[in-house]
Amino acid sequence: MYAIIEVGAKQYQVKKGDIVEVEKQDIQEGKDISLDRVLLVYKDKKLDIGTPYLKSVHVKAEVLKQIKGRKAISFKYRKRKSSHWTKGHRQKLTRLKIKEISLA
Repeated sequence: MYAIIEVGAKQYQVKKGDIVEVEKQDIQEGKDISLDRVLLVYKDKKLDIGTPYLKSVHVKAEVLKQIKGRKAISFKYRKRKSSHWTKGHRQKLTRLKIKEISLA
């Protein structure tokens, strides 16, 4: 059994026991979260697709940690202009552990 959920502006395929890193959520570490933006559920060779979300399905997850992602380097160089710059960015992320996918 797996589900496709939407967190922030991104979609993730999850199943029970998975650990996913999503955009930062304002929830303390160790707390539980219920994700209700479920787009699709697959169970026992049966596929349910929402329009756009499934109303009766919820994914329960535990917040493991608030982290920063890998550094992304941006570099710009202009030839013959003696001009260049380098910038770095680390996205703030929330690490979730999927506890269960509940169908109503």
